[in-house]
Amino acid sequence: MTHPAFTPFELGSLQLKNRIIKTGTYEGMVVDGLPAETLVRHHAELARGGVAMTTVAYCAVSDTGRTFKNQMVMKDETVKPLRALTKAVHDEGAKVMLQIGHCGGFSKNEELGLKGPEGPSFGFNAYGALKGMMVTRKMSKEDIQRVTDDFRRAAVKAFEAGFDAIEVHIGHGYLLSQFVSPVRNKRKDEYGGSLENRLRFPLEVIAAIREELGPDAPVFAKMNLDDGVKKGLHVDDAVLCAQAFERAGISALVLSGGLVSHSALYLLRGDRPLRAMIEVEENPLQKVALAAFGPIFVPKTPFEPLFFLPMARKVREAVKIPLVYLGGATSLDHLAQVREEGFEMIAMGRALIHEPDLIAKYQRGEARESGCVPCNLCITEMDRTGGVLCAKQPWQLERREREVAAGMHERPAGTSA
Repeated sequence: MTHPAFTPFELGSLQLKNRIIKTGTYEGMVVDGLPAETLVRHHAELARGGVAMTTVAYCAVSDTGRTFKNQMVMKDETVKPLRALTKAVHDEGAKVMLQIGHCGGFSKNEELGLKGPEGPSFGFNAYGALKGMMVTRKMSKEDIQRVTDDFRRAAVKAFEAGFDAIEVHIGHGYLLSQFVSPVRNKRKDEYGGSLENRLRFPLEVIAAIREELGPDAPVFAKMNLDDGVKKGLHVDDAVLCAQAFERAGISALVLSGGLVSHSALYLLRGDRPLRAMIEVEENPLQKVALAAFGPIFVPKTPFEPLFFLPMARKVREAVKIPLVYLGGATSLDHLAQVREEGFEMIAMGRALIHEPDLIAKYQRGEARESGCVPCNLCITEMDRTGGVLCAKQPWQLERREREVAAGMHERPAGTSA
């Protein structure tokens, strides 16, 4: 009998060979805003390893929507190198999705200059404070329309680049999530106050994308089940958000949680790698701040299997559209349980960084559990030259060293001889 995680699934034009998606986790494999050759290798390897679809993470919809300088931006010149990536994934028999988003008030990108980052409300930007960007400016209605148009254009270009689906990032405390979250949105106009008002901007973005792509294009949305902080969004309101996104025409929801600005490990759980975080930080002042206040800035959040499942069940009861479960599903038994509880797809992150071929091993009967321990060192490796890997895997460390020596991290995708 076929394991329930390995049956095919159709979502409109999107045909998946199984139910496993590599979730979007920032790779750190970008050169001058363009995907590097290493990014192609990374996602082709995941595709070869058995996932049905892999997600290219955190592509900014505009230059001003970047959290940091070395982040991919969707623009005309990004399309061609991304076609090399999507072809490589397709050649390995998998689908590929592009996650598009905007940092909002969570930025340390010095190229923003004196204007600084923008968000729903005027406020303190702790993430960029030591780089001279202490303040988030309140977006005007004209700013909201400009960013809506940026999302619209980015969605169109994603499909021009050969992606099979897009994921609109409405979670984790980036711009659209900031508007939804009562802890970040203090506006007094039609974009703030009630949940209906706080949802207005994300829903306008979805409507703009649907207007361009039509009703059938696979458009996923990543959303928070809980912000993980007091006075933030909690699961009862998240259920209402999910219902609103369903009515707006979202194809499927990826269920997650946490605010990167307040509760970074809430969405990951597990160890707090403060020493490594300090080591990879380039700004001397931020190194000192992390050393002194790291335990406060990055509170511990213990790991447990299927940690988002109790909240995700509430969304499952409230909507009919397909749901992607995310959060501590790493073993064959976990995958079976999630499927049996009615979730159509399962997203995995760190377990697939640790073993890119884990799904193939599961299908061949060579393993039943991931060897990943939630040390979270991979989130610091994203900031090292050459990009993300599992620091517990010597073969990955050796390969990155060879790739850096060969300059793969400095060449845009599709430019090799």
